[in-house]
Amino acid sequence: MTTAVLKFGGEVIADAPALAAVLADVARLSAAGWKFAICHGGGPQANALQERLGLQPVKVGGRRVTDEATLQVMKYVLAGELSVDVVAAALAAGVGGALGISGVSAGLVSARRRPPARVSGGGEELVDFGLVGDVVEIRTALIEHLWAGGYTPVINTLGVGLATAGLACPVYNINADTVSSAIAGALKVDHLFLMTGVPGVLRDKDDPSTRIARLSAAEARGAIEKKVIVGGMIPKVEEALANLALGIGAVHILGANAGALQAEAAGPGSVGTVLVA
Repeated sequence: MTTAVLKFGGEVIADAPALAAVLADVARLSAAGWKFAICHGGGPQANALQERLGLQPVKVGGRRVTDEATLQVMKYVLAGELSVDVVAAALAAGVGGALGISGVSAGLVSARRRPPARVSGGGEELVDFGLVGDVVEIRTALIEHLWAGGYTPVINTLGVGLATAGLACPVYNINADTVSSAIAGALKVDHLFLMTGVPGVLRDKDDPSTRIARLSAAEARGAIEKKVIVGGMIPKVEEALANLALGIGAVHILGANAGALQAEAAGPGSVGTVLVA
């Protein structure tokens, strides 16, 4: 049995043909014996709903600040509309055991509120991100139970904290890359696939033909130091490197093109970038 975590964001969900193509690859690989856990974000959809409600999205260094109203939006978008839409698309693509769950379900993603901190792009001041969580623990039993029953969990990336003074457990908004990486590390999966808007790590961020097929951990760190890897790709690669150390077999960064997932699974580095320890 080959195990994998697949993460994609709201951009993929908004592109119905791309989503259908990705999930068709999941169906084909599942039929060949792979076990997938799918994690999804929903940034664009959350922004759109905030604006329709007259709320202004606030981000610092590309990271969302989450107050009570924003958390309510994230619940509506992630655990509501997008969870339903991804499961419906998965069923249509042949992923017959697709089942929508939340990081809150059975305490799957245990988290604590992120303390104020300095962040890249946020200046020298400490930034309080509000109701944003840092992952404390991934309780893998639920995913393992679903896999044993032939299901493919489709996970929205909210997390849950500990109850205090008889109140309900707090719910936190957590970045989907962070949750998918933490789940992959806890399960020690063979593959973690991170889908982005580009076909992999590029030597020139504006030229897809400069894709780097394979990076060792040492090569990836060197590419960051030499500013070959820049911008939003840096946190993705840094998180990938941290999780390789936890026992993930390989981390793949790839685009959401038709057939890309199946091709990258068959030949790591063939259409994306594969990072190995």
